[in-house]
Amino acid sequence: MKKLYFITGSQDLYGNETLKQVAIDSKEMVAFLNEKLGDTIAIEWKPTVLTNDGAKDVLVAASADKDCVGVITWMHTFSPAKMWIRGLKALTKPMLHLHTQFNRKLPYDSIDMDFMNLNQSAHGDREFGFICTRLGIKREVVSGYYQDERIIERIRRFAHVCKALDFSDGMRVAMFGSNMRDVAVTDGDRVESEIRYGWNVNYYGVGDLVDVVKKVKASEVDDMMEYYASKYDINTDDIVAVREQAKYQVALEKFLKRKGISAFTDTFQDLHGLKQLLGLSVQDVMSKGIGFGPEGDYKTSALMAVMCKMAEGKKGATAFLEDYTYDLTEGSELELASHMLEVSPVFAATKPKIEVHPLGIGDREPPARLVFDGIDGKAIAVSMVDMGTHFRLICANVQLVKQPQAMPNLPVARVMWKILPDFVTGTEAWIYAGGAHHAVVSTALTVEDIRLFAKLTDTELIEIG
Repeated sequence: MKKLYFITGSQDLYGNETLKQVAIDSKEMVAFLNEKLGDTIAIEWKPTVLTNDGAKDVLVAASADKDCVGVITWMHTFSPAKMWIRGLKALTKPMLHLHTQFNRKLPYDSIDMDFMNLNQSAHGDREFGFICTRLGIKREVVSGYYQDERIIERIRRFAHVCKALDFSDGMRVAMFGSNMRDVAVTDGDRVESEIRYGWNVNYYGVGDLVDVVKKVKASEVDDMMEYYASKYDINTDDIVAVREQAKYQVALEKFLKRKGISAFTDTFQDLHGLKQLLGLSVQDVMSKGIGFGPEGDYKTSALMAVMCKMAEGKKGATAFLEDYTYDLTEGSELELASHMLEVSPVFAATKPKIEVHPLGIGDREPPARLVFDGIDGKAIAVSMVDMGTHFRLICANVQLVKQPQAMPNLPVARVMWKILPDFVTGTEAWIYAGGAHHAVVSTALTVEDIRLFAKLTDTELIEIG
């Protein structure tokens, strides 16, 4: 299980009895946090830091520990901050500075200088905070009594984001084909993506996938068809087309597994050797948390995989969606946030149906796809764009809604939303910010999750609504 180091700061000025109590108190705090957060993360207690070497040793150890995804620091007493400099400069894992104290209330009747010397978080955490700011350390600061539910949930959010960042570092992304020709917003600097986020993004010819497709056995297709039948309603007589998508999914999952790939893209301008555009196969793969971006949009595919990781263990749906078309009825404006094919069934309000219809783009046979109406609920839509000098995240609050009328002639998944706070403000702000027509939409995450991700990766964030 992934873990966070719990690092307590003090110094050797106070004597052995005080330091013994610091250790006892910090161990009790860690036991409490593990009881509350054990389903999300393990908290590992570390001996009290007293010296320059001790600070460096524990923070270097955290950086080198593959199971450690971040650190929690807390100054029980006053801990001179110059002794933390070398350690903080060496730290490569995210940090949460917990500004708390062991006791909730002051013992007004008995408080003396021994108590004051032992319980100095109001003093020590300010010293530690200064040196973090002076060094430009990106961290989350959480203030309040450590047993309060509000504090526990903020630590939990930090843990989820840390696990997503750990997953992101070294994540492999495949581009089957390149970026859609002449499209700007889906493009990006792949080298900078690896420097900043750890995303190893590489091109693969679609022929690399076609080679695997050709080797798929009929029995493997049969097994995939049984899986489809158990999960979806097969609402077509064109079983040959559905089996073609089943073959694609078998091949796709094999390819991704062999290469250790967590996210991928394709483009309808590069389908050489494929009879259909990947439809049903991509939709189902997305439902398993694999990131996807159409038209060569590697940023969206990678962001989707990271946000799915961030949302693990939370209720809700997270996947790629695309801005498509509007209902501009004044005061009731809605967006149909669908796509040609690739909408994940995690957004399905009812059991999806497998259907086969002509696509009208890509010059291939009619592809099998999932057709369904979308869920409703509060959500966020997050877009990542490359501004040339830096990456930018745009996060909008949206309200997923049930479609107001049936759409019997639209043979794709139908997900609709209202952008907040209202259509004019939301859409104009999105366009001013340079937001793409691709986004990762999540009912499991909130803007606070994206804000923390942006902070810890030093990514510009524009929030809407």
